Amino acid sequence: MKKVIAMFAALTVAAMAFTSCGNSSDSDSDSSEATTTTAASAADTSSEEESTEDTASSEADASSAEESAAESTAESEADDEENYNTGDASLDNVRNQDEIGESELLVISFGTSFNDSRRMTIGAIEDALEAAFPDYSVRRGFTANIVIDHVNKRDGVLIDDVKAALDRAVSNGVKTLVVQPTHLMNGLEYNDVVSEIAQYADAFDKIAIGQPLLTSDEDFKAVEKAITDWTSEYDDGKTAIVFMGHGTEAESNGVYAKMQELLTADGFKNYFVGTVEATPSLEDVVAAVKAGGYERVVLEPLMVVAGDHANNDMAGDEDDSWKKTFEAEGFKVECLLRGLGENEDIRKLYVAHAQAAIDSLK
Repeated sequence: MKKVIAMFAALTVAAMAFTSCGNSSDSDSDSSEATTTTAASAADTSSEEESTEDTASSEADASSAEESAAESTAESEADDEENYNTGDASLDNVRNQDEIGESELLVISFGTSFNDSRRMTIGAIEDALEAAFPDYSVRRGFTANIVIDHVNKRDGVLIDDVKAALDRAVSNGVKTLVVQPTHLMNGLEYNDVVSEIAQYADAFDKIAIGQPLLTSDEDFKAVEKAITDWTSEYDDGKTAIVFMGHGTEAESNGVYAKMQELLTADGFKNYFVGTVEATPSLEDVVAAVKAGGYERVVLEPLMVVAGDHANNDMAGDEDDSWKKTFEAEGFKVECLLRGLGENEDIRKLYVAHAQAAIDSLK
């Protein structure tokens, strides 16, 4: 019987590994000595969409808030009355093929029904991982079933959810499974993915789970450099460069403040980070930009994909969108509808996290 040898850290899990032990009488300590599989410690950071709270009651509250936020986003994306073109779904490789082989790299994402953005962000991350790890078959799994159902109904394209992707791996005889989430941070949704994968521990010889994008201090520095390099052409002293994150009522929301503090401390005083669902709020960011005396505002999502939030909450024509709100304050506004997954340096960071997960299996 296979045993789990990787343990959850106190609040969040950065990487986890499982391996096969000789028989059911072996202890976790014995299995650790008998194999070279290791698990990385969790970094002391919060997560984007969810985080584990210190008490059972606060964890339940955070989970409920996050599930509501995710459901709201997915419902917006899955609106049957959408009157906009999200691109050609047939251009996207959904990566649900069989004949996987013995080694699989499963890329887990929340998902989006915006076809072009899905291909240029999630798809681009998957392509980068495939190029970096030719010995692994790269496959896809989405956590948002409502997005999966909408894309299937609208475009006739079926994307695996996490369970379907794991069942596919089992039926294909995969022995080594490496999972790389595209989540921004370690939190409740990431931990839910870890828990679901743990239920399949006995189905594979080895399993390792990579870290989300923002886990360690080094990750924050790398993302800071990526987004400031990406927007350097707008950094003219007169322009406020504003990144819009998702936000959550959970403790993990602190990553946005951490990124803001890092940007400010490193001299990027005209860079601002806000959230749709929490704090810093749009009102907070508008006040900060006004106080800086800027003439122009560039808006960009601090999200892996440029989906519903980016197209509607940020760049939409409704009066309460970020674009319209800044325009009402007298700013000239430019919206950059591109997700973080389009950035090569961001993709390299996901590759590095996947490499760490693979290395933990040695």
